[in-house]
Amino acid sequence: MSVTLSEEVRYRLLTYLGQHPDASQRDLARELGISLGKVNYCLRALMAKGMVKARNFTNSRNKAAYAYVLTPKGMEEKVNVTYAFLRRKIAEYDTIAEEIARLSAEVEAFPPPVEPER
Repeated sequence: MSVTLSEEVRYRLLTYLGQHPDASQRDLARELGISLGKVNYCLRALMAKGMVKARNFTNSRNKAAYAYVLTPKGMEEKVNVTYAFLRRKIAEYDTIAEEIARLSAEVEAFPPPVEPER
């Protein structure tokens, strides 16, 4: 089975894991606003690609607790996906700025609305 993750999900997941390796899957789901099942799916995909390793907490009473650690390949992917994400957001910003300028010019062409008298 081939697994592909959207650029945004990879960006958000790798960034959060880089800052919070001890985050639980529930923490990730809550923080990223995605389902627990999708977090599990994404983590498995990242582990299969060698970007994340799961390690048991040895001192934890909960032996099912894991730390999700970015591998060197994961850190490289985080940098690449951050650049791609930034380029996309800049393009979106430029498009919105152009639309705002166009709408502002359109509004300026009309007289201001008249307030009804009371």
